Amino acid sequence: MRAAVLSGHGGAEVVEYVEDIPVPEPGPGEVRIKIAAAALNRLDLWVRAGWRGLELDFPHVICADGAGTVDAVGNGVRAFAPGDRVCIDPTVVAPDDPALYSGLENQTRIAILGEHHSGTAAEHIVLPQRNLMKMPADFDFGEAAAVGLVGVTAWHSLITRGGLKAGESVLIVGAGGGVNSISIQIAKLAGATVYVVGSDSEKCAAAAAIGADVTINREDEPQWSRALYKLTNRRGVDVVVDNVGAATLGQSMRACRIGGRILIVGGTSGYGFELNVAQLFARHISLIGSTMGPHRDYVAFMEQVFAGRIKAVIGARLPLSEARRAQGILENNEVFGKVVLEL
Repeated sequence: MRAAVLSGHGGAEVVEYVEDIPVPEPGPGEVRIKIAAAALNRLDLWVRAGWRGLELDFPHVICADGAGTVDAVGNGVRAFAPGDRVCIDPTVVAPDDPALYSGLENQTRIAILGEHHSGTAAEHIVLPQRNLMKMPADFDFGEAAAVGLVGVTAWHSLITRGGLKAGESVLIVGAGGGVNSISIQIAKLAGATVYVVGSDSEKCAAAAAIGADVTINREDEPQWSRALYKLTNRRGVDVVVDNVGAATLGQSMRACRIGGRILIVGGTSGYGFELNVAQLFARHISLIGSTMGPHRDYVAFMEQVFAGRIKAVIGARLPLSEARRAQGILENNEVFGKVVLEL
């Protein structure tokens, strides 16, 4: 079957389009999906580069997100049948893990499609039936694929872990990434006032178009926490969403109100951070880490997407054969929103 794979770790040259990957067969409790669309995340770039302890079997199929049609089921599968249109929860949990019964199965030893587990950028993938959700008959496969990982991550962070409530204020650090474009919409859906820091005027305009109430252009306001403080009458915001990490957490803490909370959902600029402990305890700030989300949060989020309350933000759609170019678009921040591979 056709697939986009890594031949090893390295630069864009290790991303290859191949046509000789074996078609997988579903085992008991598993479902085989014929993929119609897959989507890239920053995770794909990190997996391509590799890190200490990451051991992959090459060629390794890329991408965490996907949607398509069921074409075969294993023994014991009752919830799905061939012909069903489905989208994919990218969090893989061992079938005997007790966390599956806790409702917070992301707080265990998980695997993510495209990372430790073979990904979705292939004609077929086999997954446990728990990873699937049925789609409406008329919903676009590319839009369903584009929001999977970023959607469950943002929903779990803001709603489940962050406890966001109507009437609160939210600052989202960064405008163009997948998690942030969805976080803007979730925060608006929850009834919050949304502030966004964008890297340029174009990204600020795009953030405003999907619901941001106030945007701060980092080119004009490099000390954006100071600008935010003035905009909020020297109060700060209730919640800060920060997936940048080392480069921004200092300003995120200054932008947070007394008693506020900072949701840390990534560290694209690095993980080391010099923490001002006095600022933390004197201002009663809560630092809340969050990654991925349980299947119930995936379902809750996708229901909002299917109802039209949250929209996929897609910056580019390319054929599977252009996976290398797709990674370049993502790596160079050439688009606002997600990059989708169509099969």
